[in-house]
Amino acid sequence: MQEEFELETNTVWSFPNRGKWATHDAKYRGNFSPYVAKNIILRYSKPNDLVLDQFVGGGTTLVECKLNNRNAIGIDINPKAVELTKEKLNFDCDFENNIEVQLGNACDLKNVDDNSIDLICTHPPYADIIKYSDDIDGDLSHLKYKEFLTAIEKVASECYRVLKKDKFCAIVMGDTRKNGMVQPLGFEVMQRFVNAGFKQKEIIIKEQHNCKATGFWKTNSQKYNFLLLAHEYIFIFKK
Repeated sequence: MQEEFELETNTVWSFPNRGKWATHDAKYRGNFSPYVAKNIILRYSKPNDLVLDQFVGGGTTLVECKLNNRNAIGIDINPKAVELTKEKLNFDCDFENNIEVQLGNACDLKNVDDNSIDLICTHPPYADIIKYSDDIDGDLSHLKYKEFLTAIEKVASECYRVLKKDKFCAIVMGDTRKNGMVQPLGFEVMQRFVNAGFKQKEIIIKEQHNCKATGFWKTNSQKYNFLLLAHEYIFIFKK
């Protein structure tokens, strides 16, 4: 049973209850709230549109596509993510749409045609903050900051290639911290997408509710004088 839902109308999004309808859960580390995916899908696509998530992870985007009458392609470089997403999609639904899950690389979407996608909704890793595999070649979650940005340029270029004209690309991204200093990964990634040819439609701030200033992190925040990162960005681009 789906929870009460209302489409967001401003540029600050906050979901204290992350959403647990259908097969959604928080077991896949770093996955985003289904409220994010649902808002993006309903606002920036239409029924029967084709949605792409090339960092499919725990399958949040594809589950919402199935629930909201969208066709979808989910891609991940990690076979475990591909299998998990297939399991998440194993539920009955009122709609009969085409949902595909593939093993692949977001830097080279060789199985996706030019100008074929109606919406991109995806959540890349934040460089090497969380490593999603042990040793998979091409896994962006193993790349350091500068190497990650180089790879994201390829991701942005592929997004631009496969997306239809006047359609939208939504990227969820956050910042990192090193040696007490913020690394503005979000804005760096945003600029790579602009450089690829996209127009900046929106910059949305999403509050993170799993960043509690207690225990170890609260003590270190005060001791070493830094603020806990409690927000992420949702960048909406238009081709």
